[in-house]
Amino acid sequence: MASLKTSHRWSALAALALCTVVIGLDSTVLSVALPTLARDLDATTADLQWFTTSYLLVLAAALLPAGMLGDRFGRKRLLLIALTIFGAASAACALAETTGQLIAARAVLGLGSAVIMSLIGAVLTVLFDDRERPRALTIWITANALGIPLGPLLGGWLLDNFHWGSVFLINLPIVGLGLIAVAVLVPESHGDRRRRFDLPGILLSTTALVGVTYGIIEAGERGWGDVRASVIIAVGVLALAALVWWQRRAAAPLIDLGLFRNRSFAGGTLLATIAGFAFFGLLFALPQLFQAVGGADAFGTGLRLLPVIGGLMVGARIGEKLATRFGPRAVIAAGLTLMAAALFTGAATDAAAGYGVVAVWIGVAGVGLGFTMPTSMNVTISTLDAGRSGVGNALIQAIRQVGSAIGVAVLGMVLNAGYRSALPAGAGEELQDSAAAGAAAAQRLGDDELLGAVRDAFVHGMDLSLIVSGGVAAAGVILALVILPRDARTGQPAAVLAESGV
Repeated sequence: MASLKTSHRWSALAALALCTVVIGLDSTVLSVALPTLARDLDATTADLQWFTTSYLLVLAAALLPAGMLGDRFGRKRLLLIALTIFGAASAACALAETTGQLIAARAVLGLGSAVIMSLIGAVLTVLFDDRERPRALTIWITANALGIPLGPLLGGWLLDNFHWGSVFLINLPIVGLGLIAVAVLVPESHGDRRRRFDLPGILLSTTALVGVTYGIIEAGERGWGDVRASVIIAVGVLALAALVWWQRRAAAPLIDLGLFRNRSFAGGTLLATIAGFAFFGLLFALPQLFQAVGGADAFGTGLRLLPVIGGLMVGARIGEKLATRFGPRAVIAAGLTLMAAALFTGAATDAAAGYGVVAVWIGVAGVGLGFTMPTSMNVTISTLDAGRSGVGNALIQAIRQVGSAIGVAVLGMVLNAGYRSALPAGAGEELQDSAAAGAAAAQRLGDDELLGAVRDAFVHGMDLSLIVSGGVAAAGVILALVILPRDARTGQPAAVLAESGV
């Protein structure tokens, strides 16, 4: 595929980047809609978490089989099918009238996203040669990350001017353009077409992910002493142990465990997951801070997230240059250090803090993400050859999405527990559901003292979640220095491309 004309390769990259932006937008465009959904659909805090988690859960669970199917039946073919599914699910989300319908439609949306995400990286791995691959991967990964903060900005404008379903309808024209671009510009490619389908591995991986994530959410709602939550988590952990056991013995395992013997692959994947964990937890809290506490409208919330976009773009650009000069290990460690410092600073935020203070620390967090995410993903993907690019990239994306899903669940649980613990004694059930519901109830009653208590309680819960996020990022700094090899590089695959697999 590297023999294609240069203009065709870069045009194909533009089409794939467009698809990637759609995924990034949809991962976070819902974040600014959470307070609106809490009001219009009578959604509880658990519902709000499931609007995000159902998408991430199915996305992570389907990534690995999607990579295998793409290797066998053709990546372009599956990309076209996945974009069609994604468009149909977006329309279903926009038309949802209940929380259950929206959660189900979001799950189908995650299925389409899984195929798109798992196959784009695989195509790029074989589309560009050693000289062009670093820049191509950086563009793709930056597009992926850029869609994350752009979602709240675009979503905020739509929510202020249209029905909340419009945040999903914006996917339709982009999906249409993506379908045309992929059909015309992206050549067909395959990986290992003889690989068998590991059904036990798929069932075990899905059970493990659902069990752990759902159990954490239930524990946040019912308390860690709840028997049901403990049983669900235990089932998930046992399924994970069984998955590892099966993958070591299966003739055609779902997960190529041999990839983890490469320190660049293992370290880059882990560090990208850590960055995603911290960042998705941040995005879960910030829109509620700006709206429920600060009183901003949806578009105003999106505007207040602009420092994240600016920081991300600056960080990605500078990080690419620094990685060439000092190596990716130093850049990733520096990025996680910036993220940890920003998150700990944010944890000192109180309800009276001005936006200027918040803008500084979320901007620094964006720079840290720009340093960390593109560089770590570049290190990881560059270790894959053509024969393993489909399954290997799917594994990278699956682990990263698991981290994001668990990040939303864990940090949402911490925030929720902190919020409820700081409410005045005897607070009613409506106040305990969510900060948005509590603020609405206080405003309806005209009780300024109660409104202040709700806002203080939310900030207390958010501060606790930021402390956890900052601690995870700080641990990532140590792991970056310990796990990544000194000679880790970006853009240099560990094995020569196997042209016969294309």
